[in-house]
Amino acid sequence: MRTPTPTTITMNNNNKRNRFYPKFDFFDSLPDDLLISILSKLVSSASSPSHFINALITCKRFNHLGRHSLVLSKASQRTLGISAKNWSESAHRFLKQCVDAGNVEACYILGMIRFYCLQNRGSGASLMAKAAISSYAPALYSLAVIQFNGSGGSKNDKDLRAGVALCARAAFLGHVDALRELGHCLQDGYGVCQNIMEGRRFLVQANARELAAVLSSPSSAASRSLVTCNPHAIHRTAVGSSSDCPLLSDFGCNVPAPEAHPASRFMAEWFALRGGAPGPGLRLCSHVGCGRPETRRHEFRRCSVCGIVNYCSRACQALDWKLQHKAECAPLEIWPENDGDDVEVDGDGGILNENEEDDDEDDDDDVIEES
Repeated sequence: MRTPTPTTITMNNNNKRNRFYPKFDFFDSLPDDLLISILSKLVSSASSPSHFINALITCKRFNHLGRHSLVLSKASQRTLGISAKNWSESAHRFLKQCVDAGNVEACYILGMIRFYCLQNRGSGASLMAKAAISSYAPALYSLAVIQFNGSGGSKNDKDLRAGVALCARAAFLGHVDALRELGHCLQDGYGVCQNIMEGRRFLVQANARELAAVLSSPSSAASRSLVTCNPHAIHRTAVGSSSDCPLLSDFGCNVPAPEAHPASRFMAEWFALRGGAPGPGLRLCSHVGCGRPETRRHEFRRCSVCGIVNYCSRACQALDWKLQHKAECAPLEIWPENDGDDVEVDGDGGILNENEEDDDEDDDDDVIEES
């Protein structure tokens, strides 16, 4: 009789154990509600879309539950921050699923992409309006910019009063750019009765909110070390000289440059990949954190001093002036060519295009620089 070896005894014991104690995956016993809750936490805190995608491809169950409406409705701004170079039909479909799940952030991002990049004006504006109805401040402000410029239509489609009303609603919700825009509108009497003191109050409030946002950011310790204050200093930081930007020059403060919204980053990258121009004769907003393109020629206002840079809004002009343009703006003896169109210089140094000249001063193709 053959004597069993230790290896044979071990194998026989394992077979007996497997016969009476079959393999059991405790993951399968977890209820769907618990996994949906876990995935919702993940999608709301992920720092990039890839973090959520990696969870989806872990197993079929994760892939199925990760597409649940309760999960997609919690997707954060960073999770939805798709890169333009990675844009595809599947990325479009993912954003659409988030929109259908009621994600307001996805409504705004997909709305901006469709309106400005895919040139689907009606669908894009509808999605932004859906986000605005939910009191999403960036959507309200973007719709205000569209009304101010008549984007997607002709110059006659401008509605300054509607733009001011949307801007006021976004400002009430604490949107910094909307506060700036509303402040400049009040100071200039643009679409609203002029009130210089009230406009100045909104500009100061925008600066204060901007500083508060920096100090309350997750990396607040690092942010505080970057904030400097010199009430008597006049900031003339050269472009690229440091990572600090004089956004609060009214108070003599330097703070780190604000992080651009994923929709703005997408638009800037989208047009950069396509040669840096949205189309023949069209321009991008010169503020690096914006990314908005013109939807028709001469839609944006140009700098009234140098005539080189152009902006979609007064808020972008004010920010870019403090960020970089103040250091490089200089009067030109000869204005740059305007694609063959004749231009006419007005009394204040701004320019008017003859084809778009209007009786109202708010239609001038210029922006007055801050002093």
